Amino acid sequence: MLPGAKSSEGVAAGEGSTFFAGELFTGDIYRGDVRQGTAEEIIAAPPGRWAVGMMLEPQRARLFVAGGFTGQAYVYDINRRETLRTYQFAPATVDENAPTTLVNDVALTPTGAWFTDSLAPVLYFVPIGGDGTLGEFRSLQLKGPAANTSGSGQFDLNGIRATPDGNTLIIANQTTGRLLTINPQTGDSAFIDGVTAPGADGIELRGQTLWVVHTVEDAGQRDYRVTRLQLIPDLRTGTIENVIRSPRFESPTTAALVDNTLAVVNAKFNTGIPPTASQYEIVTTAP
Repeated sequence: MLPGAKSSEGVAAGEGSTFFAGELFTGDIYRGDVRQGTAEEIIAAPPGRWAVGMMLEPQRARLFVAGGFTGQAYVYDINRRETLRTYQFAPATVDENAPTTLVNDVALTPTGAWFTDSLAPVLYFVPIGGDGTLGEFRSLQLKGPAANTSGSGQFDLNGIRATPDGNTLIIANQTTGRLLTINPQTGDSAFIDGVTAPGADGIELRGQTLWVVHTVEDAGQRDYRVTRLQLIPDLRTGTIENVIRSPRFESPTTAALVDNTLAVVNAKFNTGIPPTASQYEIVTTAP
């Protein structure tokens, strides 16, 4: 359980059995332990922040957090429990009924952090120098199928992960359910054939195994699931290995592989937006 949280959305793996999670609409950050089943708030974010997708840079104890409708991203020092840097990628959404930006998720590479915007065919990149210096951000316009977003206010590019060398990014399109690879140098993209994940949200990558958190809707019924895929080495195609379901899933959005356990966030959007549940938690399951 995330004590005191009124919403939740993102989760990131820490060292060992540690994880980090965010309070979606306040931006507060929690640290927990999947073995002990505990969590506590470690950062009370300033008013106006959001916390959507997130990822930890363990060697420098820095947490990179996507800021949702604010158009921002944040970098936190989790040891000192303070903000190191705030980035304004795009003008903030003024009317949530007509959103213009949604900075949704983040992936780390050896040279920096990549953020998705679910309302634009663009990625934002925060460079990290060899000494750890955080540089000024730049935007990468996408080409190919990743650039063909709906343009109708639907959430498109969502979860993102990177190969260990940082030479390829993988992105999930929530509207189409397609998975794509991105060349971070050129912005060129290509579909990963053989698999779809309707309602794709957060993704997690370990080697050539990819987990996709998604919700399949059919005739008004919601099927909450995490689908585990096996990708071939060139990432051009994939196959479904397993579909993970749990009676404890309630609008899960993101997942992180923590100590060989899959930690899945319950956002509970099934209770409304904003959600009205009395508590929010991380569900753990075998990967």
